[in-house]
Amino acid sequence: MGGQSQTKTKFTKEEEAQAEIDVWKYVFGFTDMAIVKCAIELGIADVLETQDEPVTLEDLSSLLGCHTSPLHRIMRFLTNRGIFKEDVTTEEGGHICYTQTPMSRLLRRGGDKSLGAFILLESSPPMLAPWHELSSRVMIKGSSAFEGAHGEDVWTYAANNPTHSKLINDAMSSHARISVPVIIEHCPEVFEGVNSLVDVGGGDGTTLQMLVKAFPWIHGINFDLPHVISTTTNYEGLENVGGDMFVSIPKADAIYIMWVLHDWGDDECIRILKNCRESIPKDTGKVIMAEAVIDLEEEKCKQLANVSLMLDMVMLAHTTNGKERTTKEWASILNAAGFSSYTFKRIQAVQSLIIAYP
Repeated sequence: MGGQSQTKTKFTKEEEAQAEIDVWKYVFGFTDMAIVKCAIELGIADVLETQDEPVTLEDLSSLLGCHTSPLHRIMRFLTNRGIFKEDVTTEEGGHICYTQTPMSRLLRRGGDKSLGAFILLESSPPMLAPWHELSSRVMIKGSSAFEGAHGEDVWTYAANNPTHSKLINDAMSSHARISVPVIIEHCPEVFEGVNSLVDVGGGDGTTLQMLVKAFPWIHGINFDLPHVISTTTNYEGLENVGGDMFVSIPKADAIYIMWVLHDWGDDECIRILKNCRESIPKDTGKVIMAEAVIDLEEEKCKQLANVSLMLDMVMLAHTTNGKERTTKEWASILNAAGFSSYTFKRIQAVQSLIIAYP
């Protein structure tokens, strides 16, 4: 431009050859999610979990009620990805058999530590459809890919579709069963002196149940939208309260809020956090936030940085203004909400803990 000559970037033959290999993971990238979803729906990991010895293809096929040939192809793909482990029996003629791996145990439909429900949510048709609308959202300010696909935002859609609402609750519960124990183990001091705790957006109460069990002096208040609370069950030391966090939040010594703020824009987060600050004691209260923090250069965050960036794209596809934030962006929101101080705690999880004081 401006009369200056344009120099075309030159690449080596090796770089171009590698690019031609690498691009295929984007051509067929959807297959990883699709095959893992298939494995979860079939219950492969759940069946292997019940077996004391490696399971042959024939026995696995029988236990699952599947045809052997397509199941073999599914298992070949998954063992190639390191999700299951393949062995060959030592008997004459050797038979292929399969065992669990740490990864496959995370793909069970049940169990304390599994993300199977989360994968079923993200791979469901309602959650996949917005990705086809993403380019339109990028071009039109203030548009929503989810609304473009469904005609309403994700929260209204969930309220109007109980089956999808359950998918969301099950997914959040599965995530909580993995992340909350890490918080309990590495940051127990955060809950010292807290006699009452509100979990904002607590879903079915899974998070509070674990916190109350670990810290039995806490009285837990599970707070979420009325249609969510209507499906929850009672748990000792915990009460369920329906309401709207944009209007008011039940009062308590402290507030816990996990993976909620990233669903909203800055102005909305400030409004929520102001309501949180008004509901806790000014001298001893605190708000405990569990959220992803994008800091790509910090050594402790590098392993999970890619997850944070993917989450940011999920927010782009599924919410109107939601996003993952850097420490600087979180600080800006907390300052605007009127908090006097705050600290960041890194833990071995996708989220960090952000503790804010009024």
